[in-house]
Amino acid sequence: MLRYTKKGDWILDTFVGSGTTLIECRRLGRNGIGIELNQEVAQKAKELIEKEQNKSNVISEVIVGDSRTIGIKQILDKYGITKVQLLIMHPPYHDIIKFSKNEKDLSCAKNTEEFLKMFGEVVDNATPFLEKGRYFALVIGDKYSKGEWIPLGFYCMQEVLKRGYLLKSIIVKNFEETRGKRNQKELWRYRALVGGFYIFKHEYIMLFKKK
Repeated sequence: MLRYTKKGDWILDTFVGSGTTLIECRRLGRNGIGIELNQEVAQKAKELIEKEQNKSNVISEVIVGDSRTIGIKQILDKYGITKVQLLIMHPPYHDIIKFSKNEKDLSCAKNTEEFLKMFGEVVDNATPFLEKGRYFALVIGDKYSKGEWIPLGFYCMQEVLKRGYLLKSIIVKNFEETRGKRNQKELWRYRALVGGFYIFKHEYIMLFKKK
């Protein structure tokens, strides 16, 4: 955010979750719009965001809706803008954690192909509103299912590249704790040994530039 935007710029997050992006927007003086499918999650995000001081008097709006179909133009029209300067997406990692029972939720996709189709629809809906030459940050990880490593991050990367973006960088973010492990390190170590794979300790931040 510091590298690719300046104070007063507009940032769109299509999977707002707990509101981390909009919290950082407030701290750094950027305007932020977040879209969240789950109404309860959206309300909690609003509460967390409102706890942050708004020294730069920026806009921080969380909207409940489906990022695949929501009218982004109407949202931007309300603020008299036509484009955003940074697009951020941190989608579910398919069905590793099911966040709801809503069929519109990417974590409820029946298979990887359906997940990628749904993800692509979010990219299609948001792309027209990213300013030309500006950046799109995708935060995504892989998954392991039925004895096979699923390179979900790279599958998502291909979906973005098919839509005319340039890949500028892949940042590998290492971590020790994840919600997916549920604090059961020993169980995951055992599963890794039995399954013949390594314990997940990374996710990707993929940076794309709009042509």
